Amino acid sequence: MTTPIIFPLQTPNYLLSFQFSSWYPTFSSIGIKSTIIRPLDQAFKEYLDSDGIFVPEGSENPPAESSPSDQEDEDDDEDDAAVGRIFSFPDLDERIRQVIKEYGAVFPKLNFSSPKDASWVLPPSSPLKCTSPSDVYILLKSSDFISHDLSIDTVFEGCQYDPSNPPSYQLELVLRKWYPMDRSREFRCFVREGRLIGISQRDTNFYDFMNESQTQNKIVETLQRLWEEKIKSKWHGQQDYVFDVLMTRDLSRGHVLDFNPYAPRTDPLLFTYEELLSVFTRGLSVPELRIIDSPLHPVASRNAPAHQHNMLPIEALALSSGRDINDFSDLWKKEIQQSMNDDD
Repeated sequence: MTTPIIFPLQTPNYLLSFQFSSWYPTFSSIGIKSTIIRPLDQAFKEYLDSDGIFVPEGSENPPAESSPSDQEDEDDDEDDAAVGRIFSFPDLDERIRQVIKEYGAVFPKLNFSSPKDASWVLPPSSPLKCTSPSDVYILLKSSDFISHDLSIDTVFEGCQYDPSNPPSYQLELVLRKWYPMDRSREFRCFVREGRLIGISQRDTNFYDFMNESQTQNKIVETLQRLWEEKIKSKWHGQQDYVFDVLMTRDLSRGHVLDFNPYAPRTDPLLFTYEELLSVFTRGLSVPELRIIDSPLHPVASRNAPAHQHNMLPIEALALSSGRDINDFSDLWKKEIQQSMNDDD
């Protein structure tokens, strides 16, 4: 008889313990340098919720110099930017520019979700790298993932609470210092009832070095030590949670990327929750490690690109022919805005 999986009670307080501002101050010393901006104007939420993909007026970095052609196209630019004028966030623009000046570049997220499904809107050589407020806005605006954070109905989906007295929830913008991350060193760790029970490779590519037993042992030892020394005693919420880690190149240390609820809404990656339950009930002294151990692994054999549902439409592909990323980005924005003007 199969043992039923009993997940932690999904209360608003439990879920809110995983929003960025709830855990980052405690774990900032082992995390990526980040800045939390809140409160945000209601207009910013309305912008993210609005139809179409466009940037607010004034959010783009000014060009290094103007040219006669800039002047000649001024009237056309004003028409194309009409939609963008509906929203303008000068104070937020300035705050974002200050953080970018300090960090060099940032990648954004909201309380829980990051716009990694929209990485296609920025150069693929530097995924999610934002160097201007407009980069931040267009990345968030192009993402399906961040819609989860915009409504308490989705944030607290499955929770029981009095509709007349909803949980307190405030949208926040997080700017994290951008680094070129090696996906092969990212892992997801599963904690059940205060025990680290499982570790899963996050990326779905096969890496030959992962098959070395010495490497696997070092991954497990390092992540178990990180959890026991830096996380276990400091996590004061319910003792069922999931955390993501980026390990250093020598696999001797790790940086915490995120915390997530131990719940079906969190992808168990190379495990299933049934398998995690089995690992838990066996009471192993060390966590079980799951990796892509072969190019023929069923996950590694998926050739479709990640987040393909949110990638470029056919019209964008046609426009991109023969253009560099900057030319294409400008033209694509104009096409979007012109389409919205035509609809009006």
